[in-house]
Amino acid sequence: MKKFLILAALSAVLLSCSSNRDQILKVYNWSDYIDESVLPEFEAWYKAQTGEDIKVVYQTFDVNETMLSKIEKGHEDYDVICPSDYIIERMLNEGLLLPLDFAAIPDSINYINQNTSPYIRQIFHDINPNIDANDYAVAYMWGTTGIIYNTEKVTPEEAGTWDVIRNPKFAGQILIKDAPRDVYSPVLIYLKQKELKEGTVTMDELMKDSSDESLAAVEAFLKQVKDGVLGWEADFGKDQMTKGRGVISLNWSGDAVWAKEEAAEVGVSLDYIVPEEGSNVWCDGWVIPKYAQNIKAASFFIDFMCRPDIAIRNMDETGYVSANGSMEVLESQIDESLDPIDLSYFFGPEATSIRVDPVLYPDKSVIDRCALEHDWGADTAKLLAMWSRVKGDNASSLTYVIICLAVLAIIAAVLFSNKSKKRRRKSHRR
Repeated sequence: MKKFLILAALSAVLLSCSSNRDQILKVYNWSDYIDESVLPEFEAWYKAQTGEDIKVVYQTFDVNETMLSKIEKGHEDYDVICPSDYIIERMLNEGLLLPLDFAAIPDSINYINQNTSPYIRQIFHDINPNIDANDYAVAYMWGTTGIIYNTEKVTPEEAGTWDVIRNPKFAGQILIKDAPRDVYSPVLIYLKQKELKEGTVTMDELMKDSSDESLAAVEAFLKQVKDGVLGWEADFGKDQMTKGRGVISLNWSGDAVWAKEEAAEVGVSLDYIVPEEGSNVWCDGWVIPKYAQNIKAASFFIDFMCRPDIAIRNMDETGYVSANGSMEVLESQIDESLDPIDLSYFFGPEATSIRVDPVLYPDKSVIDRCALEHDWGADTAKLLAMWSRVKGDNASSLTYVIICLAVLAIIAAVLFSNKSKKRRRKSHRR
């Protein structure tokens, strides 16, 4: 598939020299966030539907802000990009997105209208009270933030509260995502339980709370957590959990799927839980940025990504959960050995008792205590400053040892492992 990407890039250069930009589709997505074999299939499908040739130029990024900066400052002419929810919100506020128009796509192949989950449609609607994000974005993957835990060392009751990350029983065995936004929100939810139960504040309001008071409260909590942290990690945490070096990891549901499967192969038992106090949900979506030059092909590409069989393949390759609400996607995930859960919020009223992995699709009772994060705008700088103060620069020697071991493990895997790529997803959130 790498050969395809190289050939596509070379073809794009040749086409651009001839000014045939309408035959090029520039896609900018997260690293390792697609089954690359669907790209040439899209080219053939687009030709069959429109009679027109198209070449996909596929590029990747690892940080939301890197992608955003290219569009804001460089006016890059990407046709389709895949930002996270809070970046979609920021781009909407800054006028950097074009409204979606699928009028050129026949109803028979309009997979967006056919397969949009009611839950995803609602959370996109709630991104901005004045601008419906559904008019500008189509969801791609989604998930939750929670706790991965070693079931032999930690009970579900212990892991079922955010207070577990400062539990002295697990000091030196706790891994925290180096992701300030996804740590701040759960901690604030934990600290505001009284207000939430009394109804004086809502989950959505907490997701927008950048007040100095709340920042100070979260900072004080995290400084209590700090001494027990084995590592503030970007990607090595789930790997350390599979090796039994950590017993608690504040992490994302997609990484939990990967970690559980990898750990089982070496005899380590892991599980994932969204703590009882509540948490945040996140969602990445396809959008057409302001400086796009091939809006027609971009629209067809977004539609193609919503075709159920393509959504399933992308799920299988990445380990993350498609936002596609079709019955075909649901049926592909059914496992009769699991207990039934209520997925009516996502797939409709007929899905009240479905046997699927609750890490992939949380039960309705879990979703009812979760909310989508929001962009803080200029106040984001306050969050980053708080995070810097919490972490400081005094990482323990053990942290550096863990990092080195993780790097060596990755090198060894690249050189010597021919294991299946199933759910080998790298972290990319935030």
